[in-house]
Amino acid sequence: MSRSKLAKTAVTPGEPAAIYCRISHTKDEDQTGVDRQERICREIAERLQLRVEAAHIYVDNNRSAWRRNRKRPGWEEMLRAMGEGEIRHVIVYHPDRLMRQPKDLEELLSIADDKRVLLHGEANRRDLSDPDDRFILRIEVAHACRSSDDSSRRLKDALKDKAREGKPHVGNRPYGYTGNGQAIIEEEAEIVREVFRRYLDGESPLGIAQDLAARGVTTSKGKTWQPENVRHLLSSNFVAGVRIHQGEEVGTGTWPAIIDRGQWDEVQRFREYRAAQSRDKQKRPTRYYVLRGVVTCACGARMGGTNTVRYANYRCTRADDVDQQKCNRSVSAVPLETFARDVAIKVLTKLDTSGYEPAATTRPEADVLADEKDRAKLEELKQLWLTDDDFTTAEFHAMRAVVLKRMKERQRKTVKRPIAVLEGIAGPEAEANWKKLEEDEDYERMNAIYRFLFAAVVVLPPTRKGRGFDTDRVDIKPNPLD
Repeated sequence: MSRSKLAKTAVTPGEPAAIYCRISHTKDEDQTGVDRQERICREIAERLQLRVEAAHIYVDNNRSAWRRNRKRPGWEEMLRAMGEGEIRHVIVYHPDRLMRQPKDLEELLSIADDKRVLLHGEANRRDLSDPDDRFILRIEVAHACRSSDDSSRRLKDALKDKAREGKPHVGNRPYGYTGNGQAIIEEEAEIVREVFRRYLDGESPLGIAQDLAARGVTTSKGKTWQPENVRHLLSSNFVAGVRIHQGEEVGTGTWPAIIDRGQWDEVQRFREYRAAQSRDKQKRPTRYYVLRGVVTCACGARMGGTNTVRYANYRCTRADDVDQQKCNRSVSAVPLETFARDVAIKVLTKLDTSGYEPAATTRPEADVLADEKDRAKLEELKQLWLTDDDFTTAEFHAMRAVVLKRMKERQRKTVKRPIAVLEGIAGPEAEANWKKLEEDEDYERMNAIYRFLFAAVVVLPPTRKGRGFDTDRVDIKPNPLD
């Protein structure tokens, strides 16, 4: 390397750097683990006297760089940090850990044009602003892309040959079979035959799942049977010994069948018939449930409309569950909406919106305090990760993900309340204005107003027997309006 190029790529001690680690699903020749990659990269940073903050360590574990449609959160976050000038150096175990597609390299180079970023690996250093280094990187990435394409083609050819030979392609253990799919588990096979027989006799997947759950029968993963598990079993070509490849039947499988092919075909035709009936029902007139997204069951789950004109109800979304969370609570839609309408009109009549500018969001104080505690927890994890050598990167990211998920769930409940939804509605003429909305069938506007006024319309268990709407089982929780 020339003296001028050495000066151009000189590293100033203390400059900010990022570490990027990745291990893919593919059987690369080098599957150096993420923890080892990070240790090697930290050694490079220490040798170069670069500063690496915890926030600038990016990990895409089990993320393949050669798949064009694969999302890589760590990669995307690192590009953002580079674009904002937070980092001057990128350290990777090897450039192919960073990118295997030309578009990735070009995106990186585009940012590096403005920020003069240096790329460091175990064997060498690349100045992303130097034409010679850019040329070499483009060749390396093109070679890696070609290698990946060749591997992908060989894998697809092998899978196609395997399918033509009738060999099974097994992921999760198929119900009724051993883990490799080659032998039948007779106890489970009896359940498979029972499910197919009962479905042809007219029973629904929900009814079958409920019965299996009541009898203590579990799925291949040891979980409670749900309607979707029954539907998945009924559509499974595996139990009939039918080999499918890329959605097309390619022959008879080499494994033993549990269900006779004729019975399996009959079930598929019956499922198509039932699906057509369901589509016909959906073409019937439907009603708009103006309290959608607002009505909540006392069990904590949302309540959804039954989507029919007759017998319109709000029904707990846990009604189809077959485990301990099952809830059958429902409430007649018309009287509930009438009750909520009357309450809304009373509030709107007294509400003066002139000069009223509520916050864009409202959050319970308990959620705000919980977020503060979680932020402190994140800081504790970060410090533990930096100081404790036994606390691995994988453990840090796993525990951090739990806390971040918890925070996102709370933030998702934040109520967005734009004041514009009340324009021309609130005030002494609120009732007349509301009737105009009903005449215009402006259900979306009415729903938006309900969401503005009410945090939730909670449906409680009935407090009395007999006919007539029980208003005592409705608890309307208002949003703060000041």
